[in-house]
Amino acid sequence: MAAILLCAAFAIAVQQLTPASPLTSKVLVATHDLPAGHTLAVADLVAAGVSPEMVPDGSLANVEAPQAWAGRQVSGPVRRGEVMTDAALVGEELLIGAPPGSQAVPLRLTDPATVQLLRQGQLVNVVLSTSTGLDEPASNEVLARSVPVLWTPALATSGNGLKPGPEADGLVVVAATPDQAVHLAGASARGKIFLVIVK
Repeated sequence: MAAILLCAAFAIAVQQLTPASPLTSKVLVATHDLPAGHTLAVADLVAAGVSPEMVPDGSLANVEAPQAWAGRQVSGPVRRGEVMTDAALVGEELLIGAPPGSQAVPLRLTDPATVQLLRQGQLVNVVLSTSTGLDEPASNEVLARSVPVLWTPALATSGNGLKPGPEADGLVVVAATPDQAVHLAGASARGKIFLVIVK
């Protein structure tokens, strides 16, 4: 009897000294590194428990059904274990975090090779170059200053979303204010469009 009571007392003491399991919330995280423009598959996402304080705004819903996100594209590179949010997906989410009223404006650059130098989030000045004739010097006008790059063909795949085929050569999408968007809309029809990378 004494031995039984001693074991019971020991078990109670161990239970009291053992820390309680921390409270966690389920989120979807990347199972491995994902390149920019990757089309999500079920195997790319897995549910994981994290501290509730660590759950970011916009974390993907349907945690128990990651297949609901299959077919969506990631807008930038994602690290293994990174919590997936709506801001990481191509679509209307491109403007998440941008100032209210921001608009996504597509531009077709005169020199398509410039796109290879761009990365998501880089700030650029958009310059319109026009000329009235072969013998006239070009006139350059800055249409927008320090606008962030949202999308380039490198962030897409041929299987979903904006396709990086011939029709996307030289295409880039930037975030702009409503006033900037008015100046940028149809700019390629008025002259040559160039980008200047700025800090």
